[in-house]
Amino acid sequence: MKSKVLKNLKNTEKLEEYSDFSDEEFLEGIDESFDESLDGSEGDAQEVTQQIRNVSKIERVFVSGQEKIIVEFVVAAEMAGLRLDQAATQLMPEFSRALIQEWIKAEKIKLNGAFEKAKIKVSEGDKISVDAEIESKVDDVAEHIDLNIIYEDDDVLVINKPVGLVVHPGAGNASGTLMNALLFHCPALRNLPRAGIVHRLDKDTSGLMVVAKTHEARQSLIEQLQVHDVSRVYIAFVHGYMVGGFTIEEPIGRHPRVRTKMAVVSEMSGKPAVTHVRVLARSKAISMLEVSLETGRTHQIRVHLAYKGYPLVGDLTYGGRRQFASGEVFEHHALHAKSLSFAHPRTEDWLEFDSEIPEPLLKLQEYIQTHPGY
Repeated sequence: MKSKVLKNLKNTEKLEEYSDFSDEEFLEGIDESFDESLDGSEGDAQEVTQQIRNVSKIERVFVSGQEKIIVEFVVAAEMAGLRLDQAATQLMPEFSRALIQEWIKAEKIKLNGAFEKAKIKVSEGDKISVDAEIESKVDDVAEHIDLNIIYEDDDVLVINKPVGLVVHPGAGNASGTLMNALLFHCPALRNLPRAGIVHRLDKDTSGLMVVAKTHEARQSLIEQLQVHDVSRVYIAFVHGYMVGGFTIEEPIGRHPRVRTKMAVVSEMSGKPAVTHVRVLARSKAISMLEVSLETGRTHQIRVHLAYKGYPLVGDLTYGGRRQFASGEVFEHHALHAKSLSFAHPRTEDWLEFDSEIPEPLLKLQEYIQTHPGY
């Protein structure tokens, strides 16, 4: 495994518009929901509005079990001229500025009744109103599970996920997940939404993932993912003889009949998805591809390649087969997240990480080398 740091190669521009990734936006995700309710928090909400100039603690309410802040501030004279995010951070000191910026971009904070950008300046007497959910801290159990850590500092963690490891707990996977392992390795991740996980890989997909260790790092990585500044390159093996590379630009959404699957759908019912494909090697039976993503839709690579008639080897869900040649059997879908690049959230150094192709996929590569196409 190698990592390379190219200093000051790339700066990441901050988004002017922002919305956090839903579960479906996670890279090559599987549909597992996060339980964001709080124990003992049942009951209807009581509308709470306060007009205050400066506070050190904010009262909170619960809406159907979800902890919320519903409050209004009046800007004092000494705060005039500050940016909206700076003023809101001073008024709510128990929350980080990074989280305040997330709320502003997600339209959870208004200035004088309107949604504004974080950089707008406030004036004396302005009203800052907040109506935001507070994501509960992760309450999953920490478990001692070995992690292949490629890189780690105070802000981020890069791991090489093996095949078979589910990213986070869900139905049928209450423990033994990457999240459980992360909580053991770094207990402070319990204080971050989703334990710092900002994208995910399928259970049967191996390869590189980045995890945030601070609120600031989490926001930066999500923004980079949103504007496609995170580079993700995969190695895939598909059924069929692929002549040349191409780009697939087709919307992806929930399958109209099989709700556990995704599919290429109409623009009205799906989200934009762009996948770039380059042929590395091929035989009559299978082809070895380099695949890069511009977007991170659920099962994007699997869906797009199957749509073009080249399902992944071993991917039974989307038309692939376990048996790929001469009776040989492949036990999982043949996809590996080989490389990952992004701007460091704090230093803005450009980080590049690369991983070796795992042994099962090397056998597929060897098959192509010994059975070349024409």
